[in-house]
This record gives sequence, structure tokens and C-alpha cells, in this order.
Amino acid sequence: MRIGVLTLPLHTNYGGILQAYALQVVLERMGHEVCLIEKERKPLRVPLWKAPLTYSKRILENLFGSPVPVFFEQKLNREGLLIRQNTDCFIHKYIKRYIVEDFPDLKEDDFDAIVVGSDQIWRTKYMLQIEHAYLDFAEGWDIRRIVYAASFGTDEWEYTPEQTKECNRLLKFFDAVSVREMSGVDLCYKYFGVKAVHVLDPTMLLSAEDYIRQFEIAGVPESPGTLLCYILDESPEKTALINCIADEKGLVPFRVNSKMDDASAPLEARVQPPVEQWLRGFYDAKFVVTDSFHACVFSILFNKPFIAYGNAKRGMSRFNSLLNGFGLQNRLILSLQEYVGLGDIDWGKIHSALDNERIFAKNFLSDNLN
Repeated sequence: MRIGVLTLPLHTNYGGILQAYALQVVLERMGHEVCLIEKERKPLRVPLWKAPLTYSKRILENLFGSPVPVFFEQKLNREGLLIRQNTDCFIHKYIKRYIVEDFPDLKEDDFDAIVVGSDQIWRTKYMLQIEHAYLDFAEGWDIRRIVYAASFGTDEWEYTPEQTKECNRLLKFFDAVSVREMSGVDLCYKYFGVKAVHVLDPTMLLSAEDYIRQFEIAGVPESPGTLLCYILDESPEKTALINCIADEKGLVPFRVNSKMDDASAPLEARVQPPVEQWLRGFYDAKFVVTDSFHACVFSILFNKPFIAYGNAKRGMSRFNSLLNGFGLQNRLILSLQEYVGLGDIDWGKIHSALDNERIFAKNFLSDNLN
């Protein structure tokens, strides 16, 4: 079967890249022909009609000390290519893509099925034209429509009444619906009247050995420390937590992400490291400190004790659903004061539960694609 996967755009986010990669691998191992449906990545430009006013205004502002360059978009385009060079390399090498200018350019005979998911594909904050995530462009097509592990990103309802009505109507055309968080099951039933099932994030459908193979092929050297720190939103409290754990356990902190979003940092310090290096970090770590959902996922896959610093801005429901599902809710804190010494994790029990969840998720995909 020819399957198109619709997810959020792939840029420099390791979790976003790896969930797309993992879902592709799983579906290919089932015997399908799979590719990611992706909108063409276009350079940033000031619209032609707006250019004279925009550039004139910036020139005047520069005379009064504005740090914004006159040709700001060109600067962002150049820097973006450099910042993404390593993550783009992984995407180009391992993820098959079907690139269109826009989703409505797709045709009915391009695919036999479209799988929507995973990641926060159903969050309006990230998917601005949310109806596309419910396949509005494919209305009336004779194809299979599956939602796999879609996430609303939050347990609060963020859709407008108009979006709710339209997405509700579109979802009725789907053959099967699954979500990544337990809160998503409740939201689907409450606002759409749809009985969704809860499944694993696609990254958890592969084994640690699948990911180890990637950094072994790439020849990634050993990590420069033993305490992996993957922090998306830096704060003094998180730094204090890292220092506390390093001292308590006698570990050496190291990071596997760049200062990508810090425009004041030197450009070379903003280049995101390779995906394979990020994976190697979990393999080498003796402990992980993170505020990232997918770093929690990979800590579990690699049997690494971890502490998750909850990130309310980015959504808590995914942390709660993941950690509660594996009996690891004590690994989630919301402040430095909540950190206390943690006991050992029963990895045998965790992976027994994970194996059962994998069987359920893979059966969901195979049963609904046949």
C-alpha cells in the first residue's frame, strides 16, 4: 500500500524528526511504501508590494540604532541553512518525502492511505491551518484515513467553535483514530464524539538497538560526559538542578543541543548537532536531566534514570500521560524544591509494559490499513 504520512514540518527538533522516521520504518517493515508528505520549504521574503516601505523603514531605524538588519529575511535564510545542516542531513538520508507546494495540490491517486500523526499535529499553535490535519483537502477521496498518536499538546481545548465544528465533521470520514495522550481520548470524545484509542509515540515502536545502529553507522565518538542535559528552555532553576545532581552523583554534565534560538550567540554555537550525536548521548549517559517529552521517551528506551522538569508552556499532558503510563510519575517535577533522591527504576517491569503497548499499537496500524 502507498502511504503518505502527514505530520508537523521537520526542522531541528530531534523528537519531531525521529517520530517521523520511526513511523516510516514501522510501516515499511509491514510491507508498505511510505513517504512523508511535506510542504515545500520556501525562503523567507518580504512581499514585493511591501518591500519599498519595509526596507525604507528599516534603514531609518538602523540610523537610530536598531539591531534589525535591513535585509533581515536574507540573514535568517543564510543562518537557517547553517543551523539545520546536520538535522537536514539526517532527514535527507533517512526520511522519504513527497514534497508539494501546498497540501491541496495532492491528488487522490497519489496514495492509497494517509496517516496523520504523530507529535502535536492537532495543536493550532503549531498547525495554523488546523483543518489540513484533518485532511480537508482530501474530502471525497476513496482512500484509507488513519490517525496515529496525534497530540493536542495540552488537556485544554484550544480550537475556536468554527474549527471544532469543521474538524468534527472531517474526522467522521476517518477509518480509525488514535491519540498519544490519555487526555486526547477525553478531548476526542467530548468535542468530536469520537472514541479514540491511546497508543505509543512512534519513537517507542522501535527498539534501542534500532537507534544504536544509527550512531554506529555514523561513527559518532563517545559523549564528553555522563550527565546528559537536554534543556529546551533554560532557567537558573534548571541549571541549579543540573549542578545539584552532578554533585550528588559525581557525574560530568554534557549537552547535546546548541544555542539554536539565541540570536546573540555566535553562529557556530547555534548549529544543531547531528541526530546521531543526540542519540549517542542517551547511550553514554548515566543520568538524564530534561524538560523535553522525547528526551523522557529516549531515557526509557535506553534504560537511563532521569528527572523531567515539567514545561507548562509547551504542554504538560504528554509528560503526565507518558510517565503515569509507566509508573514513573515521581520523575516529574515542577520546581527545584520538588527534587528529592529517587529510587531505582524496575526496567524489567517497564519494558514488559512497553512490549505490550508496542503489540497493541502495531496491531492498530496493521488492522486499520488492511
